[in-house]
Amino acid sequence: MDPRATDAIIGIDLGTTNSCAAIATGDGQVTLIPYRGGDPIVPSVFAIDDKGHELVGHEAKRQWQLNPRNTLYATKRLIGRAPRDEIVETVQRSVQYRIHAGERNDVAVDCHGQAFQAHEIAAKILHKIRDVASDHLGFKVSRAVVTVPAYFTDRQRQAVKEAGRLVDLEVVRIINEPTAAALAYGIGKRLQERILVYDLGGGTFDVSVIEIRDRVFEVKATGGDIFLGGIDFDDAMIRHLLQDFRSRHGIDLAGDPVAMQRIRDLVERTKIDLSSRSEVPFSIPFITMTAQGQPLNLECRFDRATLEQLTRPLVDRTLQIVGGVMVDAGLTATDIDEVMLVGGQTRMPAVQERITRFFGKPPSKGVHPDEAVAIGAALYGWSLQERSDLKLQLLDVIPMAIGIEQAGGDLHVVFPRNAPIPNARAISATTSEAGQTELVVRIFQGDQPETARDELLGEFTFSGVRPGAPGEARLEILFEVSVEGILSMSARDLESGRQMKTTVRVASA
Repeated sequence: MDPRATDAIIGIDLGTTNSCAAIATGDGQVTLIPYRGGDPIVPSVFAIDDKGHELVGHEAKRQWQLNPRNTLYATKRLIGRAPRDEIVETVQRSVQYRIHAGERNDVAVDCHGQAFQAHEIAAKILHKIRDVASDHLGFKVSRAVVTVPAYFTDRQRQAVKEAGRLVDLEVVRIINEPTAAALAYGIGKRLQERILVYDLGGGTFDVSVIEIRDRVFEVKATGGDIFLGGIDFDDAMIRHLLQDFRSRHGIDLAGDPVAMQRIRDLVERTKIDLSSRSEVPFSIPFITMTAQGQPLNLECRFDRATLEQLTRPLVDRTLQIVGGVMVDAGLTATDIDEVMLVGGQTRMPAVQERITRFFGKPPSKGVHPDEAVAIGAALYGWSLQERSDLKLQLLDVIPMAIGIEQAGGDLHVVFPRNAPIPNARAISATTSEAGQTELVVRIFQGDQPETARDELLGEFTFSGVRPGAPGEARLEILFEVSVEGILSMSARDLESGRQMKTTVRVASA
């Protein structure tokens, strides 16, 4: 074993549909870690087969059609989420497995009679990636930089860290996917550029404006939607096919999980084919039976124009978010030097054409859409190692405001959207009732003025307050956001000097 391997840090792109890992070894050299037949892609899929065997990656994906109820995919959309009905319903419409409220104010998924929290599925995928990397590199990998969507909340970032802890993988640092892609593009080029990263992956959409000054990467503004990605493009095609089949034959295939999984598999391949062809046949034999027992096939031709028509609202939504981020950054299209496209869905010609029209120039070909995020994470991992020859500075921002609940349910903003990180801010607090001995602070993240519409991050209780009249206690609460976008809080009684500190723990239901 290489004696230096003990401090090796790999980069992991933990994706909604596919994951990828890489390692940097100095001089800007990065190696993608191969899995099957040299392919670096590990499908983000977990399953339990009828014999009770756990399967991850290609093995899980291969048996997907025959075991759709016990094959879990796109669970990244649920990680660190509270079980709000609209979120559960949104995901449930596009998957065959069951989703429900978990026991810790989170979302759980069912597989082979067991309930799993979403971060437990992420842990199993991380474990697989770690094993693949360890086999390839010849030593046990124990440290990683893991990427997340820029639009992930504090709670979701903590859930990813917890997933690593479950499998003894130290998540040394969490960085945002667009920022990682910018590192892959900019390191070693001595650039002075302002770039926009448009990251449309399998399940999430992010956009970040990043200023590169040689080895300084400063995020000016970011935005996104963690329910907008390639899966939603697939769903638009599936709805069209189901409606067409229902109108022809009077049969609704939506309740047949095996038929739905066969359709989803072919839809994904058809969508990919339509990036290079204008029309493709769509054929699934024996998709169902008539009432008389006659087999029915699902047959049609799918053309690029139909795909573009069905998915135009999704592309429109991405450009609305781009426009909002440009406003937040105080920039116009002419201020952007290069547009980077990241994520498999950006291969769609209509996406590239709309981006070209929006910015008045074609996007850059400077990064590989599927590999850039893992490469950037690996480069950042290398920069954190003692023996590294790469020193760089990341200046990122928080994607949504963080604040506390005021009386009446409004959000008192502590850190506004796009506030730079790391960051710290102190606010004064006091008691509101006579004899009060503890102060409970509820922390939310989101951009809505009412906390009921934002995400509850957790509660912080400062006990031991000296009882007295309302408003008599003098407390100072310090909020700190780390370079990873993770929040911690401390409170101090200004009279007694008593202090408490905690990383915000997610409140249980």
